[in-house]
Parts: sequence; structure tokens; C-alpha cells
Amino acid sequence: MAFKESKNIFSLTNPLCFLLDKESSDFRVEDFFKVIEKKEIEKIIFHYVGLDGKLKELWIPVTELAQVEMVLYEGERVDGSSLFKGLIDESLSDLYVVPVYKTAFINPFDPHSLDFICRYLTPDGHLAPFAPDNILAKAVTNFRANSGLDLYALGELEFFLIKEKTTFFYPNEKQKGYHASAPYLKSGEILDEIVKLLAQITGAVKYAHAEVGYIESVRSDNKEIMGKEAEQLEVEFLPRPIEEMGDWLVLARWLIRQVAFRHNCLATFTPKLEEGVAGNGLHLHLELRQNGKNIMVGPDGSLSEEARRLIGGLIEYADSLTAFGNTVSSSYLRLVPHQEAPTRVCWSDLNRSALIRVPLGWRQVGKLAKVVNPQVQIPEKERVSRQTIELRIPDGSAHIYLLLAGITMAADWAFRKDESLFQQNWPLELVAEYYVKGSIFDDPELLKKLPLLPTSCLESSRLLLAKRHLYERDGVFPSAIIDYMAKLLAAEDDEFMNEKLAKLPADDRLHETRRIMHKDLHRH
Repeated sequence: MAFKESKNIFSLTNPLCFLLDKESSDFRVEDFFKVIEKKEIEKIIFHYVGLDGKLKELWIPVTELAQVEMVLYEGERVDGSSLFKGLIDESLSDLYVVPVYKTAFINPFDPHSLDFICRYLTPDGHLAPFAPDNILAKAVTNFRANSGLDLYALGELEFFLIKEKTTFFYPNEKQKGYHASAPYLKSGEILDEIVKLLAQITGAVKYAHAEVGYIESVRSDNKEIMGKEAEQLEVEFLPRPIEEMGDWLVLARWLIRQVAFRHNCLATFTPKLEEGVAGNGLHLHLELRQNGKNIMVGPDGSLSEEARRLIGGLIEYADSLTAFGNTVSSSYLRLVPHQEAPTRVCWSDLNRSALIRVPLGWRQVGKLAKVVNPQVQIPEKERVSRQTIELRIPDGSAHIYLLLAGITMAADWAFRKDESLFQQNWPLELVAEYYVKGSIFDDPELLKKLPLLPTSCLESSRLLLAKRHLYERDGVFPSAIIDYMAKLLAAEDDEFMNEKLAKLPADDRLHETRRIMHKDLHRH
């Protein structure tokens, strides 16, 4: 069946796939000539991520087909010393940016622009080893070669939408915004636009909803947000290969900010916006697949050995992963007890305070619709496992590609076959040692046994340097990237931050806490 025949009932199908009658993985240069003609394309925009984790862009006007053909086949050159300041010497600054065809999309903010996500290549035509997306790609290649498995991920992207208050009717309540509907939710129209555009571009949006956090009037010295209303929202993705999820999460942050700006609003992924109000996490669900099938559940319905190994790898890497997933001081105002955020290294079923959570995955149940629709006959089909594990420590300050690369290195460590027998069993021993039930804060003796996660950027920086071998293994993370991130974290100079804040008088503590929270509204 042709693509159009099978997909035309879905209005959120990628317009390029519908126009070209093929999947994005089959896009070729000649296809883009058709797009340029039919959509009256006036420019091509190349997108790529700099060392700061933000999406950059290069505008290329379309003047003739020969020029388009050349730029799509050969890419363009950019100043690497500006994009990777401190890593590339100015005397050797040029890099190539080359488009990844399957990422092509019509720019939702300019219908006459054809956009691509690009990869960086060095002057000799190789993938630049220091580029964050290429680091992730290398980590994935190694993991597949060592394990024979594929690692999939989905991100839960939380953010605050901040805007002028337009009405006093149907006020939302503090910390009671979870899955709120209109008229209590005031940003539904904006969220609807975000979801529609992201779904068309990525094909990977699972759902969206209002989140817990709500602030009626933001108290701040920052003029961008002072006195404005803040609603917390979330977009959750469908599982995709982890390197693909990196592209979509980076693109999503760019798109969300763009949509907000066009509605005269501000979107921020900052980890914490107000004391006592939920912060912005970036929870990541992971699953292992073999030959396209989820293998997280064993024949007896319990977690498979492969899933447990993945958990063990994440436990081994957990404290140093904060260097990529929690990169600003306010990250460590979010990671405090009793806030549904992890503070200790442990894993659990369902528990939202654990570092790693095993959520409901339809393991023991099926055909649930029949429970509430007893008249329906549900056809017999092979059950497809949907089980994942959820890493709950990262937040909105995460350097996405580097974080996902670190997670992939953790998975690779857990499946290494060239280590001693003891080390091969070590991931499973970690899983047995750090499983918990219920609230860890109700058991003081258990709490003492669980290793603490970092409490500041400076501590995270030290851990990264101490465990750099876990990331530099097989040449995946260049030493310069580890040094860069460690230096960036150390510059926060926030050791013992929570202890120092606790000693301040109440008014001074609130003022200093808000200064820390609001200084990084747009870090990544």
C-alpha cells in the first residue's frame, strides 16, 4: 500500500512524507527538488547544536537547482571556533555542516523554508569527534556492536509557560495543576499548537498535558518574568532510537520557545522557578529492543536480565551523569527530599522519588478496554511489550546529546563482554543491592546505606573528573569535552548551597533562592 493510501486518514502526518508518498528514511535529494517546486521554497535552513546545547541555524536562499544540489550533497562551512569556543583553535576553525535527509521538515514558522538537522564534519570529511550529536552517535554504534541490542528512549519535556495574566476567573491552585483542563488551564491553545507542530515534524509525540506547577504571580527581580502568571506543561514523546530522540528533544525546545514567543509568552525549561512549586524535570524512559521487539520483560512476566543490566549500568553512572543532566545551581534546589525528585542512588517499582523507576507497563494485564466495555470483542493479537524504565534525575538544564551519550555509555558498560567475570556480574549485583520499596525516608537505616547524589554543580564536576574513564572509554567522549563540562559546572561555585541558604534569615533566603533559580532561564 502506498504511503498516502495508508496515512491519509491522519492529519498530523509529516507534510513532506505525504507530499512525496514515502517515509522520511527514504528521502533523497531529487525529492527535495519536488518539494522546492511544489511548496515554492525560497530558502533552506540548516540547524545544528553548538557547544552550549542550543540549536543554531544557517539560512541559504534558493536561487537555482545547481546551487541546491551542491549544498544538499556537500553541505556548507561554518566557523567552528565560534560554535565550539575554547575547543577549536581560531587558526583551524572551519567545519562542514551536512544535512541529515530524514530530518527534513517544512519550517512551521515559514512555509517557504525547507529545514534540516545537520551533522558536523571535520576538514578531512570525518564526523567531528567533539560535536555532541556525533558523540552520541559513536556511543550508540559501540553499544550496538557490543550488545547486539538497540537502545530506545522517550523524553518527558517539562516547561513553564510564562505570560501576562489575562483573567481572574477560574484560578488554578498551587501544586494542583496536574492534567488540569480549561478553563482552569489558560494555555491550552498554545499547547495545542506546540503538539500539532511537533507531531507533524517528528511523528513521535505521545501526548501532552498540564503539569503540577502553577504560579499566580512570579516573584522575581528578573523583568522577563516579574509578576507574570506561570503554568507548567509537559510534552511526552514516543520511544525512538536514542540518537533520534536527541534530535527531536533539541528541536522541541527550539520549537516550544518559538511558539511561546509568537504568543507574546516566555517558555523556560529552568529546573526550578519557585520554592514549593514543582520543577522542570526531563525524565527519560528507556527500553531495549532486539530485532525490533521490546525485551524488557522475561517469560515469567518479571523484568528481564537485559532490563536489570540496564538498571545496573545507570546505577554505576548515576552520580556522574548529573554533569550532563543537571548543569545549573538551581538543579540542586529541585533535587531535594519529598519533591518527587531523587536524592539517593536506588531503584524501585512505581516510586517517583527513586532515581530509577519501573512504571506500569501492561505486564500482567491486557485487553483493558473490555473491563469498561464488556460488550466489545477484542481480536487476538500478539502482545507487544511496552515496558520501560524511567531515569528521573535529569532536568531542563540538561545538555541533551551529552546526557543521552552518557546514558548509552552506562548501558554499554552493563553489557561489556571483554571484562572479568566479576565485572560482568557487577551490574546485576548493583541491582540487587539498591532496590527499595516504599518511601526511603521512612527507613533511616536504609537511607544511610543508599549513596547520596551530588548536591551542587561543583560536586558534580568533581565526580565527572573522577569518573571520566567511564565516558572516555573507547574514545567516545573526547577529554576536552569532559574538561569543558567540568569547568562549566565548577564555575557555578555553589558548594554547600542548600546549607548556606538554610542559615539565612527568611526574607534573605527567599531573595537569594530566587536569584539562583531565575539566573538561568535560557541556559539550554
